Amino acid sequence: MNNKIDGKVWTFGDNIDTDLIIAARYLNSSDPEHLAKYVMEDADPQFPSKVTKGDIIVAGENFGCGSSREHAPIALKAAGVAAVIAPTFARIFYRNAFNMGLPIFELPQASEIKEGDEVAVDLDNGTVTNKTTNKEYKFAPIPEFMQELISCGGLMEFAAKEANSGCDSNLSSVKEAKENK
Repeated sequence: MNNKIDGKVWTFGDNIDTDLIIAARYLNSSDPEHLAKYVMEDADPQFPSKVTKGDIIVAGENFGCGSSREHAPIALKAAGVAAVIAPTFARIFYRNAFNMGLPIFELPQASEIKEGDEVAVDLDNGTVTNKTTNKEYKFAPIPEFMQELISCGGLMEFAAKEANSGCDSNLSSVKEAKENK
């Protein structure tokens, strides 16, 4: 896994629900490229045309609340969003994001990061650095297995790779250690 993510920030407020991430009217398709055309459109009609590959969303509390649709993280990832940073995430969105291979980070100080800032997320050191203000923040570490899901591209890719000789990671050594106990 690339343990560093650098990108330009787009900001959104509190309680961005899955309907704002990808509106139900577009769910007649689960094609990621189709969904990407409309991502965040109801929160910012210009967002689909502004976002570029590698950009990072920084949002307020409870990002991804609402329905349990997996389309939301799929649409974000397909649009090129490299990561989402927020103080808290809705529980089902949190799980869906990892299952779809979209990195998300809980950062209580997310509101200090402004739209247009450049940030770097370092998974190894557990930091988010605002390169615009030169301020560094610590985030709650992501469990190894969850990092594994992101590294593989999501849960389905993880399962397929594990079935076919494993994913490129240290997870096999964790399994071996458990088996040898």
